[in-house]
Amino acid sequence: MTYKLSAAKLQSYQRCPQAYYFRYERGLNKKPMFGSAKLGQALHRTLAKIYRDWHYQDPYPTGEWIDFCWSQHQTKLSPAQVSEGSEILRRYYDKFIVTQKAMHKPLGVESEIRGRFEVQNLEFYLTGRYDRLDWIEDGLELIDYKSTKDVKEPDSTELNLQMGLYYLGLEQTYKYSLKRLSLLYLRTGTIQSFDVTPQHKQHVEKLIGYLALRLRTEREWEPTPGKQCDRCSYSRYCPAKQETPEPLPDEAKSERELQLVLNLGI
Repeated sequence: MTYKLSAAKLQSYQRCPQAYYFRYERGLNKKPMFGSAKLGQALHRTLAKIYRDWHYQDPYPTGEWIDFCWSQHQTKLSPAQVSEGSEILRRYYDKFIVTQKAMHKPLGVESEIRGRFEVQNLEFYLTGRYDRLDWIEDGLELIDYKSTKDVKEPDSTELNLQMGLYYLGLEQTYKYSLKRLSLLYLRTGTIQSFDVTPQHKQHVEKLIGYLALRLRTEREWEPTPGKQCDRCSYSRYCPAKQETPEPLPDEAKSERELQLVLNLGI
């Protein structure tokens, strides 16, 4: 039997088994995306088009090309968001495109990572997505666009998990190692870069084995209260947050008697 894994779902389980249970075992959707989330999605898609569809016959595209790409993905935004997005892309163009001798074509944009590996005689299928993948001198660099307003130091545990999973998948797909993960904050033009090593791969293989085997037999789905509770979509159902939790809605999936398949795809 093959089990599907992704960084997002393993991180979700690691943060709080109960939130994982509500979302993935019982099928409760998150709150609808709105506001800055829609702007962030439009920016991601615009940057993907900028790099994917440019002809690369000239050293770098003009500002008109940036404006054209933005015009294709702003239709569902408010006028204020359109204006803000234009400013963000203009800043990006000035800092990350025209400052280069030439804009290099990425190895991939908005693409999937896939891989297979075994842990304790179980076969795991790794899936995930990335924003941009570049060649660098000694391997690969994965660029992850961030549209949040604040630049924060990422959680080291979740970051190490993400880097290890990307290492595994990209090594199998491209036969080159992931050497660097860069978080590019679009609103500020700030970049945080982290070196990726084989130790991340070894660490995540052990962690996957531990978490995956627990997921197969988990029964309690104990909540893990913490700072993540403030933005959790399921707090109304959670016994750690409510003395009398609300019952799950009618559309929730039925609880399975035995978890036979570990589906951790995004």
